[in-house]
Amino acid sequence: MITHIKGRLVEKNPTEVVIDCNGVGYFINISLHTFSKIPDAENLSLFTHLIVKEDSHTLFGFVEKSERTIFRLLLSVSGVGASTARTMLSSMSPEMVRDAIAAGDVASIQAVKGIGAKTAQRVILDLKDKVLKVFDIDEISPFESNTNKDEALSALEVLGFTRKSSEKVVDQLLKETPELAVEDIIKGALKKL
Repeated sequence: MITHIKGRLVEKNPTEVVIDCNGVGYFINISLHTFSKIPDAENLSLFTHLIVKEDSHTLFGFVEKSERTIFRLLLSVSGVGASTARTMLSSMSPEMVRDAIAAGDVASIQAVKGIGAKTAQRVILDLKDKVLKVFDIDEISPFESNTNKDEALSALEVLGFTRKSSEKVVDQLLKETPELAVEDIIKGALKKL
């Protein structure tokens, strides 16, 4: 099993990269989340997951170990293949996927293109306990975890703050006081940003 690759970035596209590792070019499939985190630097290191089938060997790459962990968990669900798992991680950040599963938020998972109600329910049913255990998080309610947080993040984006920096601050605020209203999340975040 190839667990990670470090080499020179030769080609970078939203769905794949090519990394030259000692003269061998590795074609690696990536999610949009990983694409957004890949620096334009020449050297690159990715955590990988290799899928071996009768007719192909397909390599998937991830900037963060946590994204690879969620990808592997998604693959363990019956009816979820590598392309569906990659689509989920392209539509939602790994943290959003993790939180949606932990909270039992079928609507968020079903919002991903190509995932129906049954598949979304199966993902939650199969993975909820594993996600809570692997990421060592307490069960969260879907309303606290997503609605207020998402509304606050959208408002902060409109105000000109990047989603990445806003999300860190908002997560910290919600960790301290999980029941904050949207307005209070925004006010608290504005003080820290």
